[in-house]
Amino acid sequence: MTLAELNALDRASYLEFLGGVFEHSPWVAERAWNDRPFTSVQSLHDRMMQLVQKASRPEQLALIRAHPELAGREANAGSLTADSTGEQERLGFTALTRGEFERIEQLNRGYREKFGIPCIVALRLHAGRASVMTEMERRLANDKETELRDALEQIAHITRGRLDGLLEEG
Repeated sequence: MTLAELNALDRASYLEFLGGVFEHSPWVAERAWNDRPFTSVQSLHDRMMQLVQKASRPEQLALIRAHPELAGREANAGSLTADSTGEQERLGFTALTRGEFERIEQLNRGYREKFGIPCIVALRLHAGRASVMTEMERRLANDKETELRDALEQIAHITRGRLDGLLEEG
């Protein structure tokens, strides 16, 4: 879909199209509705991220917690969103060796115990699983505030990639 076509959609169609960009959090797209027309995909994404930054802390935490763990229970149950499935499959998180699975499980558990949220990593920024696991290990040393900022920054990368996959300029 082109940006011009998106700007011309009625509210219900707009929300259906963009509601899943932020994992299980259609409120972001809904709040951006009144800011149309968007002049670029970047301006749309910038506005959506401004809304996330202005959201209450409970809303931000709910957004973060809506994301699945890498190779976690959602992946094992087959309940990932299509976007998350594709993102995790690209780097092989759906086909880990036993050792890799145990390592990612340990990292997920440690991260959730320390921060109370899943470790969100924009997989599109990584060429392989090893760098993702190194990133997760590095981030375990962060304090909670730093990690909340990092999680929102990673969400920004994830959602920009999703918008790029959905929209063309014009």
